[in-house]
Amino acid sequence: MAGIEHKQVDNDEAGMRLDRWFKVHYPGLGFGQLQKLLRSGQVRIDGGRAKSDTRIQPGQIIRIPPMDVDPKAAKSGPIASRDLKHSPDGELLSRMLLHEDDKVFVLNKPAGIAVQGGSGVTRHIDQMLEAWTSQKGEKPRLVHRLDRDTSGVLVIARTRGAAQKLTAAFRERDTKKTYWSLVKGVPKKREDKISTWLVKEQTPDGDRMRIAKHGEDGADHAVSFYRVVEQAGQNFAWLEMEPYTGRTHQLRVHALHIGHPILGDPKYFDADVNWNFPGGVQNRLHLHARHIDIPHPNGGRLRVTAPLPPHMVQTWNLFGFDQNTADEEE
Repeated sequence: MAGIEHKQVDNDEAGMRLDRWFKVHYPGLGFGQLQKLLRSGQVRIDGGRAKSDTRIQPGQIIRIPPMDVDPKAAKSGPIASRDLKHSPDGELLSRMLLHEDDKVFVLNKPAGIAVQGGSGVTRHIDQMLEAWTSQKGEKPRLVHRLDRDTSGVLVIARTRGAAQKLTAAFRERDTKKTYWSLVKGVPKKREDKISTWLVKEQTPDGDRMRIAKHGEDGADHAVSFYRVVEQAGQNFAWLEMEPYTGRTHQLRVHALHIGHPILGDPKYFDADVNWNFPGGVQNRLHLHARHIDIPHPNGGRLRVTAPLPPHMVQTWNLFGFDQNTADEEE
């Protein structure tokens, strides 16, 4: 166990939260352990007590007490389902973090956790964001959503002003969201636009979207674009998909509509009784929010890419898909 250390904050760490600083420098230190050290006053900044959301500034000296932690022992890698249920909120959010600045967090949401509460939902991102409430008492805000089983880029506003600007960007469609999916079969058109009307219906398994009949009440117009990136024979295709509108389950319904449902979709995957799920491919939704390009509240544009979840990495490796292929064709 090392003795007391004192570390100086670097220039490029200006404005970083103290808990994030510890995550970078001591990735093996658990969220609960850090909270205990802070409560007991063992961690100090320039001699004074600090909290997990204290903003650090260049030149400040952070007192590091003796810790029985391997600085290199990062709790990294894929987030297991047990972590989604049992890891502390702050620690789990930190493991999801792709980008952070004074106005925005961007997370790589794992499949299997809801963004907001609902019937049967015991834990969700919106609730977890309480752990990142600022010193001013401001909780980060959601500005868009992903389905529970969809992984990938999720933008979070850190302030009310940032939330207003980001929400406006989504509403005015000044964003470009790119998804990767694996679908059954190969579309005849290598790229196309899908334009339909969608309506929600109640089923024994919960709400489900379907293509609306002409003039049907409550229907919303939905527009998506897709292109085939690669294919595995005539059996499967890797699609890059872009939703122009943001309707519930839009890409999932549109994939089904063109006759090529997304693999592992619990609501919309449709296959005949003789169809077998391919060996080595997990029966989980193969839909991932890969990239977002959105105006930053401070000006300019924010562009963030999220790595694929483990079950899709496994499938891509099995089919020999090269993840760089889509990026090269951008």
